[in-house]
Parts: sequence; structure tokens; C-alpha cells
Amino acid sequence: MQKGLAKRRRNPQGGVVKRFFRHPTHELGERELIVLMALLMSLQAFGIDSMLPALGSISDEFGAGGNQRQFVIGAYFLGAGIGAFFPGSFADRFGRRPVLALGLIVYIVFSAACAVATSFEWLIGLRLVQGLFCAGLSVVPAAIVRDRVGGDRMARLMSLIMMIFLAVPLVAPTIGQVILNFFGWRTIFGSMAVMGVVVGLWVWLRLPESLDPENQQDIEPRTILRNMRTALVRRDSIGYVIGSALVFGSLFGFLNSSQQLIGEHFHAGQGFALIFGAAVLGMVISNFTNSRIVEKFGARRVSHSALMVFIFASILQFISSGRADQQLWEFVPILALSMATLGFIGANFSSIAMQPFQHIAGAASSAQTSLRMISGSVLGSAIGFAYDGTARPLAIAMLSCSLLALAAILFSEKGRLFRRVSR
Repeated sequence: MQKGLAKRRRNPQGGVVKRFFRHPTHELGERELIVLMALLMSLQAFGIDSMLPALGSISDEFGAGGNQRQFVIGAYFLGAGIGAFFPGSFADRFGRRPVLALGLIVYIVFSAACAVATSFEWLIGLRLVQGLFCAGLSVVPAAIVRDRVGGDRMARLMSLIMMIFLAVPLVAPTIGQVILNFFGWRTIFGSMAVMGVVVGLWVWLRLPESLDPENQQDIEPRTILRNMRTALVRRDSIGYVIGSALVFGSLFGFLNSSQQLIGEHFHAGQGFALIFGAAVLGMVISNFTNSRIVEKFGARRVSHSALMVFIFASILQFISSGRADQQLWEFVPILALSMATLGFIGANFSSIAMQPFQHIAGAASSAQTSLRMISGSVLGSAIGFAYDGTARPLAIAMLSCSLLALAAILFSEKGRLFRRVSR
């Protein structure tokens, strides 16, 4: 019995799994790893942001009135949040590659299914299930990076990954707008399937298994729950998970209501893709900057400073939104500043939260990602549904979330900010 278990631990992809998921044995270079992890995560972003210009057309075709169009985005977010509970534990048992393979197959098949949906209810259901089973595409990349590096170096790699990842939200609305203008919204889902095939082939041919057999975990429910509980109860970690969920929840609120806010409130529908891209560009630049400075100054100092700037920008947006004649040229620069700070917050908060959990990186990534995404999707949906024809609900939500995030970080750091921890 013990010999059999030891044999399985030396070979985390034994038996049938090994035959179907035989993987390359070469060491993936850092640059290729960064690009590939970014593209895996970008599939999720493309599945959301490319749809934004098409929400009005989908609503018109299926007769979904008012804020119901936001379900196309919210259902996917919610499914991904719930689904994120599971892939990390399976990745800790069977390896990273099989979990990625399942996520990629579902992403491709359900993208094609969405393209031929015959009702709004069917489309929402497909999006929910797609998000549920594709959650591994968001969970596993962080575990793969944690398998290789830790500390501030992990924060640097995650920043570079996020920089490339954010190039997709930068261009996805434009791609979606072009496809919508020439071929209709259904073809956007077809492009998602094509993108999934391309990334899937790259993973199959180039990505080696990174799970150390010594870190292989049992798949028993008791072990899974214990590992997830461990990842969510440590004081020095949980505040960063909650803080990230709050900050990005306000961003999800903008994503849900962005088409209505920019297109209807500010009457700039034709320039939606350009305006959205301009707001996201700050996140790309800040992630690149973070990758250059985080190892010098430390993830805590950089991210805490960025959170203070986010709070300041939220105050400005709150003041601006209180004016009856708020203009687009006021709204966009402040929003861009807020989004730029997320480039210093996202990767650093995530890296700090993952530091204690190298031995259960998959389960920790699952638990933390799920908490972030479920909280963020619920919060984002609430903010989106609060849209009242003005930018006021979004501004109130951003300010409230930023202050609560600061409280969460203070809890994890026992009241001390801007300190550097050597590991």
C-alpha cells in the first residue's frame, strides 16, 4: 500500500492520466512562461471585454430590457468565481496540465455553443457553465508561477504577466466592435473559440508539468477542505485577498455598467472601445512599472502606496459625480488614474497572499481566487444594477470599497503599513 502511494507521488500523472496528458520535459524559459501564462488568463478577459460593445445588440435581439444585458458579463464572473474552488485541488493532485486541458476544451466548446444560442436564457446559462468549468484558466497560472518562484520575484513575474494580460482588455472591445459591425455579435463567440484552440496547442506542445511530486496532495474532501481553510484563515494573507476582492469588485462594477455609462449617459457610444482602451492603458503601464520597481522597494510598500492613490482618486470621482453637468473629459482621466493603481495592487496583493502556501499552491490559489471572484462578481453586479443613468453609484462604490480594502490590509499587517518583509 505504502509502495503504491510512494510510486504515485513520484509520478503525479501516472496511469491513464499520463498517457493522455504526456507533457514536454524541457524547462520553459522565463519569457515564454510569462507570455503563455498571460495568454491563458487572457482567454477569460477576452471572453468578457470583447462582448462589451455587443451588449446592446444582444439585448435588442433577445428583448432583454434595462440592466438585464449585464447578465452576459455577470453570469460568467459568477460561474468563474464558484468554479475557482475546485481546479486548484485537482491541480495539486493530478498536475497543472490536465486541469488546464479541461478548462481549454470547455472554453472552446461553450464559446461555439454561445454563438448559436437561441434565447437570452440559454445564453446566460451557457455563460454561467462556461465560467464554472473554465475557472482553472485563472487559478492554475498563479500556482505554476508559485511552483517556480516566490517573494518579490513572484510579484515581478505576476506584474509582467498582468501587463501582457491587460493588453487583451485594451484591444478586446475594439476587436469586438469591428466583428460586431461586420459580422454580428455571434461571431465574437466564434473568435473566442479560435483563440482557445491557438492557446491550447501552445500549452500542449510547450508547457511542462511544474508540480513537484513532494507537494502532491490527496484528493480526499477532508484534505481539500483543510488546505483551503489554511489558505483563508492566516491573518497575514486573508486581508490581502479581501482587499483585492473589494478593489476589483468596484472595477467589475464599471465593466458591468460601462456600455450604458459611456454610451448612454455620456453619449459616446461610437467611441466606447477607444475610451475603454484609454482607461485600461494605465493598468498596462503601471504593471510594467511595478515589474521594474517591486523587487527594489518591496510588494507591500508599492501596493500600500497605490491603495492610497486609489482612495484619493475615488474621492475626486465622488466629488465630480456629484455635479449635475459632469463631463466625459472629467470622468475618464480620474477613472484611468484609478485603474492605473490596480496595476500596483493586483499582482502585489496576490503575491503577498500566496507567500505562505508553496506546499499547497494549487488549493491556495483556488480558495483565494474563488473568494476574490465570487465577492467581486456579486459586488460588481450590485454596482452595475445600481446604475441610475449617472456615474454617482460607481463613484460611491469605488470610495466605499477602497476604504474597506484599507481596513482589511491594516488587519493583516496589524496596523503597520509600508514595511518590507524579507523572506
